[in-house]
Amino acid sequence: MKEPIIKVSNLSHRYNIQWAIKDINFEFNNKGIYGLLGANGAGKSTLMNIICGVLNQTDGDVFINGINLRENPVQAKKHIGFLPQQPPLQPELTIEEYLTYCAYLRLMPENTIKQAVQEVMEKCKISHFAQRIIKNLSGGYQQRVGIAQAIIHRPDFIVLDEPTNGLDPNQILEVRSLIKEIAEERTVLLSTHILQEVQALCDDIWMINEGQIIFSGTLDEFDHYAMPGLFNATLLAAPSPEELATVPGVLGVEVAGNNKYRLQFDNNREVLETFVKMSIANDWRLIEIYLEKNSLNTVFAELSRKKTNQLN
Repeated sequence: MKEPIIKVSNLSHRYNIQWAIKDINFEFNNKGIYGLLGANGAGKSTLMNIICGVLNQTDGDVFINGINLRENPVQAKKHIGFLPQQPPLQPELTIEEYLTYCAYLRLMPENTIKQAVQEVMEKCKISHFAQRIIKNLSGGYQQRVGIAQAIIHRPDFIVLDEPTNGLDPNQILEVRSLIKEIAEERTVLLSTHILQEVQALCDDIWMINEGQIIFSGTLDEFDHYAMPGLFNATLLAAPSPEELATVPGVLGVEVAGNNKYRLQFDNNREVLETFVKMSIANDWRLIEIYLEKNSLNTVFAELSRKKTNQLN
């Protein structure tokens, strides 16, 4: 039976008396993009630093293609690529010089390095800047160089920590596209505190809060929790709030003023369709309707509550 690409077993780490992560368990068996979602301080960086061999854990094990990372770090790290939140760039080097340097650090055979550098520059679309000094690149291109160093040795497992942080909207779209291309051939763990990044890129999601995994599942399963529970409507000829509350699936109505109403519903999107049909049938003169998205903190709170209830 084939070993998982990565297996994390009972992983815990403590700083002095404070546990940063506690009893983390998961494994990835397939290619694609897995999302690690959590607020700042939730334990994401500690977890990533451990599974990339930057930090030794207090308890538990990490296996990369069946290799115990703590017992055989050099062999295991040959299968790992890592882009920290701050890319480990050498600003005074050219792109080509830097990637050649990274290839040597990865212990790649010397006769393969030149071709590997050319291939990774083409994949990350930075070949035309090969002789450009890194410090003179835009933020988006520096991020591309950071991704290039993470994949130059063709690892099976790649960890990307906030890869779109600080980029403008166009750069974000470009980096997302690159990550999707990489994930066609490899397993990618994407860490972020931005809900939209996970929803835009990931196939499966792990959510961490206060050092513990509080959700793991598919994007569809996650959307069940992240999906809005409120919608807003503007009605020029609205009936009474009591009548609006009779719409199937509507749980409550709040009058917001200026013909606007805020309605709580049961997380079934068919409610909106029903509401629109009833508005037309009853001539409520609906001119605007939109979902009110839950904040990440709200999702965290709901998932944490469910996790607590399961334990009790």
